[in-house]
Amino acid sequence: MKQTVSVLASEMEEVLTCNILPYWMNKMVDKVNGGFYGRITGTEQLMPEAKKGAILNARMLWTYSAAYRLLKREEYLEMATRAKRMIIDSFYDKEFGGIYWSLTYKGEPLDTKKQIYAIGFAIYGLSEYYRATSDAEALTYAIHLFESIEAHSFDVDKNGYCEALTREWGEMADMRLSDKDANERKTMNTHLHILEPYTNLYRVWKDKRLEKQLRNLISLFTDKILNKDNDHLQLFFNDDWENKSHIISYGHDIEASWLIHETVLELGDKALLATVEPLVRQIACAAAEGFTPSAGMIYERNLDNGHLDADRHWWVQAETVVGYLNLYQHFGDEEALSKAVDCWIFIKSHLIDRENGEWFWSIRADGTVNREDDKAGFWKCPYHNGRMCMEAMERFL
Repeated sequence: MKQTVSVLASEMEEVLTCNILPYWMNKMVDKVNGGFYGRITGTEQLMPEAKKGAILNARMLWTYSAAYRLLKREEYLEMATRAKRMIIDSFYDKEFGGIYWSLTYKGEPLDTKKQIYAIGFAIYGLSEYYRATSDAEALTYAIHLFESIEAHSFDVDKNGYCEALTREWGEMADMRLSDKDANERKTMNTHLHILEPYTNLYRVWKDKRLEKQLRNLISLFTDKILNKDNDHLQLFFNDDWENKSHIISYGHDIEASWLIHETVLELGDKALLATVEPLVRQIACAAAEGFTPSAGMIYERNLDNGHLDADRHWWVQAETVVGYLNLYQHFGDEEALSKAVDCWIFIKSHLIDRENGEWFWSIRADGTVNREDDKAGFWKCPYHNGRMCMEAMERFL
């Protein structure tokens, strides 16, 4: 088994350094208007005048910061620094705080709403840049953004974090993260991607209030978000934490299993770990309902109408590998390792674009490659697949 994970991690290092990271360095750097281009289509057409999204830039910052921290290659630091400057100089709202949702291709504010999910990713990237470089400016801005989320998004009466606010931190009617989401005030996805950056920030800033909010987030997942009847995560809630959705997102289940575990491990509380670890395994086990041997993890299931979205999205496969590697590493679960290896073989055989670099958005349910959705863009970034590679490297090399 040790040889299996060592080979797997070595293969992932090669994919990271030869397939994923070069694609963005060679094709996405905007030398005219700064930062990175906003989009490359699924057929490899660069769209130089596409809007620039906060999610892409923050994830670029995290990915190349982490890659530099691990591999110490100067070209990765150059990319990370380019992303840091874009986040601080262009996306950061110097008047009201927070991060703009999007910019024009020239780097001017476009959609100025404060989507808490995006602010979380900026914290994730800035805290990782600090981990890699000890850069004080990055840590300062990460803390500023933490303070903004706590001041404006945290619900002191009913707990949890609201989805989105206006530029001036006022209420807004449409809080959706994307067109496919329900317009509800609180969501699993945003809470997961507050937990994730807060954990990374806690690694470098042992603040008591941050620790308190991390513990609170764990409680929200175990007490409110986790469906104790089926061990899946519920997705959308009103202000009072009433569930408003009956969709199972297999990718989010498996991703949450290891991110929740990561947070509790970082907190170093043995009693909390003893409580949470059984739930981590239960969530990962429930996610396996969407796993098909030799064909990866499907996207989601609607429990109300029975509709199954059986596409195999790039990010879901990446999180599947990490989630099951986590079970093997911490619990010696050899069946989980088998799933991780199986999914990795599927990725290598179907999702990695060997000709152009990077990964395709998804493999359709009928087995064909999805070239309609972006190769790089507002949501398609090197974070999930890059992180999968680096998680394997850190754990097993």
